[in-house]
Amino acid sequence: MSDTATLSTKFQISIPKSVREERKWKAGQKFAFLPKGTGVLLVPIPERDQLIGLAKGAKPENYRDRKDRF
Repeated sequence: MSDTATLSTKFQISIPKSVREERKWKAGQKFAFLPKGTGVLLVPIPERDQLIGLAKGAKPENYRDRKDRF
C-alpha cells in the first residue's frame, strides 16, 4: 500500500479512500493508536456485539504468563 496522508494544522489525518474501502472502515468508527517503534499502529476498536463468541471454549484456569504480585 503506497497511499499517503498529510497531518493538518488541526492535527487530523484523512485515511485514504482505498484503505477505508479495503478495510471496510466506516465514518464514526473508533480506533486505538498504539505506539510502535517510531510510528503508530492504528487499530479499530470492535463493537461489543462483534466480540460475542470470541472466547468460546477458552479455559480460564492457568492462563497467567507470570505470577501475580499481590
